[in-house]
Amino acid sequence: MTRTRPTISDVARAAKTGKTSISRYLNGEKHLLSQALLARIEQAIADLDYRPNQMARGLKRGRTRLIGLIIADITNPYSVDVLSGIEAACREKGFTPLVCNTNNEVDQELHYLDLLRSYQVEGIVVNAVGMREEGLNRLQQSALPMVLIDRKIPDFACDVVGLDNTQAATTATEHLVGQGFEAMLFLSEPLGTVNTRRERLAAFHHTLSHHPGVIAQNAEVTLHDSERLDNALRQFHTAHRGMRKAVITANGALTLQVARALKRIGLHWGADIGLLGFDELEWAELAGVGITTLKQPTWQMGYAALEQVVKRIEGSQEAVREQVFSGELIVRGSTSR
Repeated sequence: MTRTRPTISDVARAAKTGKTSISRYLNGEKHLLSQALLARIEQAIADLDYRPNQMARGLKRGRTRLIGLIIADITNPYSVDVLSGIEAACREKGFTPLVCNTNNEVDQELHYLDLLRSYQVEGIVVNAVGMREEGLNRLQQSALPMVLIDRKIPDFACDVVGLDNTQAATTATEHLVGQGFEAMLFLSEPLGTVNTRRERLAAFHHTLSHHPGVIAQNAEVTLHDSERLDNALRQFHTAHRGMRKAVITANGALTLQVARALKRIGLHWGADIGLLGFDELEWAELAGVGITTLKQPTWQMGYAALEQVVKRIEGSQEAVREQVFSGELIVRGSTSR
């Protein structure tokens, strides 16, 4: 037989009191109850294994204490670290996160936006894929407090937390120049409207415009198109044979695919070609001679995003702001002389 979930009425009967006393206990008004009654209520709750319906209680008060998280790709190490920071801030501030992974699909983004609104979340943190007009209209109509993390949405005024992409890409490119690389290839997934990719690429080209002797190229590849990735790397290596050359990858997921591709085509980072990737990866120091990375303070960024959305929930009317964090270059053998 299916066990029936105990109700507040069951607890009241077991404690030999009324529902009002149980409500006072659950709402933290224990000072209104006698010690004997408190003991009976606590015993009844333990005996029945009673768990109050937090959703129903929250809705009754007009608060759910829920924060919706729309994440572009939960398999990306960047996203995992960001989520860790968000979760820590939620725990500290008394909120519960509801995580939705869009798998980089715009339609899923719209679906989860509607779903989170139906759960009456109090705010949303969005790592956007690239919302279309329909999605923007829904966001504006919802009037929910919201913070974007990492990626901006064009023509949408909203708080943003992310990396200082210009500073980070400039630092990475200047490092490669300083290491004597004569040709560089910036690899990214399709640019689309993703501002992080565009800003990093623009800084790469701008930096190398001050070093006219260095060849600057860029290519776009989808994450799992191994054939196209192999060809792009092979062609770059062949075209600049005899020169010191390096590849910059725009994110950690792509760094992994490039490492696999170099192994497939028989090239070794550090010896045959330089490799520098955005995002610090746990395995980067263990792979061959080690891979140089541009580390983002992802945990701190996630924490800051949640802090900002809570401020909005609590009524902050300050102007829309963009918080940018500096990256840290971690140099390893893949870019050493």
